[in-house]
This record gives sequence, structure tokens and C-alpha cells, in this order.
Amino acid sequence: MKRLLSLLALLLLVGALPSRLLAATPPAGPDDTILVKLPNQATMTLFVKNKAQLRELRSYKLDSLLLLLEGYITQAEAAGKNSKSDKVTLEFYPAKDRPGKQLPEQIRVTVRNDGATRSAGAKGDKVEVTMGRLFGVKVEEGTGANGSDRVEVHLGSTPKDDSINNARRKAKQEERANRAVRSNFNLNLGLNAWVNQAGSTTTDVQPDLRPFGSRYLSLNWHYDIRVGRRGSPLYLVTGPELAFNNYMLDGNYQFADADNRTEIAQAPAGRELEKSKLAVTTINLPLMAKLSFQNKKGKDAFRIGAGGFVGYRLGSHTKLKYEQDGRTRKDKDRGGYNLQDFQYGVQGIIGIRGIELFAKYNLNEVFKDNRGPQAQTLSFGFSSLLN
Repeated sequence: MKRLLSLLALLLLVGALPSRLLAATPPAGPDDTILVKLPNQATMTLFVKNKAQLRELRSYKLDSLLLLLEGYITQAEAAGKNSKSDKVTLEFYPAKDRPGKQLPEQIRVTVRNDGATRSAGAKGDKVEVTMGRLFGVKVEEGTGANGSDRVEVHLGSTPKDDSINNARRKAKQEERANRAVRSNFNLNLGLNAWVNQAGSTTTDVQPDLRPFGSRYLSLNWHYDIRVGRRGSPLYLVTGPELAFNNYMLDGNYQFADADNRTEIAQAPAGRELEKSKLAVTTINLPLMAKLSFQNKKGKDAFRIGAGGFVGYRLGSHTKLKYEQDGRTRKDKDRGGYNLQDFQYGVQGIIGIRGIELFAKYNLNEVFKDNRGPQAQTLSFGFSSLLN
């Protein structure tokens, strides 16, 4: 492949210009024809509309483009050898990566493994290079009928059924699927429940939460780290989570501090509570093992994971809503409420395509020992990927 780079780089220079494509014969019309003979006995024919287009070649530096293209093709060929697919496409953006230099905005390199020619004993590798949105170069290497080396260079417009947008989407899917570390931002939305409950320390009131009022919300910046070789479905998942737990009491009860304890007590006489909740904000760090399987198109098909988490309480407050003297009152009081500062537990996920469910179980209790009601938190719901 390297012996083609000098010729190929010169051909690609034409693709950076709005000129006619190379053809076996000159195109119809008053275009100028320029014949270039290279030292290696190769001949290149350029068809341009006018000499102004030829002068535009001055803005490109052949040496820089040649080195750039050599690196891109080498990367694409290496990816093709390691891929199980018959086609691997990589996209590069030299103008963006090297601002201030006259380089093409986009170069797309596709490596195809031709099974038919391989079975006949030929090399069978095909490399397609596309610059911009219209110009395409295809290089085919193999063995001719008489056993001699065969090299063909084809130039033409990008096929309609292989548009830049489709190639870009496929390349991104392949890149994400084969990336060793993937980052994502997702939202967990669900409900909280208390399990393994016991009465309040002094009033002996059994804590009971409103099912749909005790909500769980977390914003998660996760990193999926592949374990094993390229294509392995096993990942380690970790990353910070900002979680918001709401515990809304059922009935006419409220959280109250008394004698360095947090109790669940009846509201004062004559007050009917519309809402009575305890809100807790924590920062968590999970560590899960996850199996993620993909379909033939490279999209997530099924995933399942389990592991643990640790967390730390950032803040907490109670909120009461009630009617008094014909007006709606909302009382909000911040405090520690004898809550556990450090938290730990287990969690798991299961997902099919774009749907993912989660469950979290706190192994330690919500309140400190003998300082509040005995209960542990169970959170469950669904996840939504935001990027």
C-alpha cells in the first residue's frame, strides 16, 4: 500500500478542489487537460475547468498531505485486520485537528475485505478514501490472471447509497462499540421504599411512606471500562452520581427532633398536613460489573449488571405543606436529623435496547443507631440515557 501513496496523494489533491472527476477519457466541454509524468513512470491526467483551479493546488502541501494520508490508511488497515466485519470505516478531520493549515475538512477511509478474491489466493483488500462530500478514490490490490500484481485506482462521485451521513453514523457506532472506555450521562428516576422497619424510638409509630410521593432522582456520569480484548462484552461501570432521595410520610405525621433523636410524630392538633417529607442529597460512587451485548448493527441489544456503591450525605431538610388561616403554608427546615452520613449498598441493572431498569438497596440504615426509626432504603425505577 505504501508504494501507492505518492500517486494516491496527488490524486486526492484534486478531490479537495471543485474540479471535474478523473476519467479514462477527457470530459466533454472546453476543460483543460494536463498530463503529469512522475519519476516512477506513473502517469496522471488532470481535467480542470480552467487554470485557476490548477493554481488552487498551491494552497496544499503535498508532503504534509502524504504523511497524513499514510497514517490514516495505516490506522484503517490495522482496524480492518482486527475487526470481524468485512468493512471498517474511519473518519478523520485534519482541518479541525490542525487549525491554521490548508488541509481537507474531512477524510474518510474504508477498508473492505473481499472474501471472493481472498479465497482465490489474492490479497483482496480494497481501500476507499473520500475527501469532502463529492470526491472519492478507490484503490484495489490483488493478483491478475497471469499471476502478476494488479493495482487499480478508480475515481468517481460518492455513491448515493453510501452517503457521508450514513458513513459517519456507522463509523461513530463502530468507534463507540470498540472503545476501551466509554463515557455516558444518564438519569435515574424512580421511587423509594423503606424495608426492615421498626417503630420510632419513643413514640413507637410505624413509619409508612407514600408510594408515589417518595421519589428517587439521580444524575449519573458513568464510565464503562472494557475488561478483556477488543469486542469483549464485559465492562466495569463507575463514575460519580448525584442522588436526591425523598421520603414522604403517609398520614398526618411529621419528622421531629426531640432529645437528640428524630421521631415520627403526629402533627399538632388542628393541623392537617398535605405533604410531610424528608429530603436527602447524596454523592455516590458505584462499582458494577456489566455484560453488554450488541446486535449486528452495533447497537446495544441486552445488558445486565450488578455491584455495589458507597455514598456520602451532602445535605438534608424537612418540608411541611398545610393550610392555616385560609393560606397555604410551606415550612422548610434544614438539619442533619440524625441521618447516616456514609452510605453503602448493592445495586443492579437490566436493559433491553433503549429501556433500562435499576434497583438499589442500602445495607446500612437511614438513621443512626437508636437515634431514629429503624429502616433501610430500597430504590427502583428506570434509567434514561441523555447522550
